[in-house]
Amino acid sequence: MTDGAPSRRILVVDDDPRNAKLLADLLRAEGHEVATAASGEEALAREPPDLMLLDVVMPGMSGYQVCRALRAEARTATLPIVMVTAVDPRAERVRGIEAGADDFLSKPVDPDELLARVRSLLRIRTLHERVERQAAELAGLNAGLEAQVRAQVDELARLARLKRFFAPAVAERLVAADAVDPLRAHRAEVTVLAAALRGFTAFAESAEPEELMAVLRDYHGAMGALVDGSGGTLERFSGDAMTVLFNDPVPVPDAARRAVDLALAMRATSTDALATRWRARGYDLDFVVGVAIGYATIGTIGFASRLDYGVVGIVTELAAALAATASPGQVLVTRRVLAELGVSARSVGTLVLPGFLRPIEAFDAGGSGEAPEHRGALEPVTADVEAPNVFRCEGDVWAIAYQGRDFRVRGTRGFVYLAALLGQPGQRIPAHEL
Repeated sequence: MTDGAPSRRILVVDDDPRNAKLLADLLRAEGHEVATAASGEEALAREPPDLMLLDVVMPGMSGYQVCRALRAEARTATLPIVMVTAVDPRAERVRGIEAGADDFLSKPVDPDELLARVRSLLRIRTLHERVERQAAELAGLNAGLEAQVRAQVDELARLARLKRFFAPAVAERLVAADAVDPLRAHRAEVTVLAAALRGFTAFAESAEPEELMAVLRDYHGAMGALVDGSGGTLERFSGDAMTVLFNDPVPVPDAARRAVDLALAMRATSTDALATRWRARGYDLDFVVGVAIGYATIGTIGFASRLDYGVVGIVTELAAALAATASPGQVLVTRRVLAELGVSARSVGTLVLPGFLRPIEAFDAGGSGEAPEHRGALEPVTADVEAPNVFRCEGDVWAIAYQGRDFRVRGTRGFVYLAALLGQPGQRIPAHEL
């Protein structure tokens, strides 16, 4: 073409073959691909061109009827149409505009005028196609963006739901597409923190349900906030007991330090904020904690309709046993934890822990300076031979010391009877008075 514009497909519709050929030759000279049709019906049956020259007066369908039919179809609604007429141009223009024509030519057609009008309409056609293409691209981008936003919103909603049942680190791994499934069973070396409230069992037996739930709300709320900020994973909590895992599912280089720091923060919170309020209400509750390091199997625990993230291994039992043995204010840790910390701490001795055949040396990383209790341990621990004999109730355990041997045993009604007898040595007490 003379102006460098791309070649276009043009359809000339005229029942007079001579007129059709004349128009076609002029347009082909411009470099266009031109086809002809002898009637309106034939024109409508053709594949839509890029531009149409349409005679007004034809046998069968008139040019106006063809124009209206083209405008009624979505794919030809914007097709450039030039109507060619031999009758009064002014009268035909009004009817042509009403039918949807874009421009007009009068017969005999002036070649320069024809080419100028065709070029103008094809430029408009090109611009329109560009706008349509850009609109389609924009619509595609918007659709993609909307889909991405919906996916992100769904992911956030799913993450929020998962965080109600899983630790945040586990929930984030579950929704991450490129992350290893944290629920797949695997082995890892972990640091485990076990925490509980000493005296909770006795409190639960005597307290009203509303009091019990209020204490648990205070306890879980305060401790949960500390756990979330520690980098640990709350593996489970049941009543007063909590188990916090470090180094899985997110590996951390200083798991032992994080666990002990968390234990100290939990102790400070329970002592300064919670215990003071509880004791003011008459609740005898103390915070105890133990920390241990070891290998464990971690992954899915549960059944088809209720799966959870859990850890199985002796390390969890060891941490729980240390917590059960600790005195209020103590942070009992194993020698391995102390080695990871790279610090020294007071040894509380070699303890016989419930469920463990061999004694375990424990250290007080909290520096409380108190001796440990041995709750539930039937095996004796060597004590100072000069220590006084003791038979005393301490919450839900009984402290027993006799001839240098020291025990802490979970209480039963029989201990109450023994205490009554020992409190009145040498006297006869009828059984019905016990």
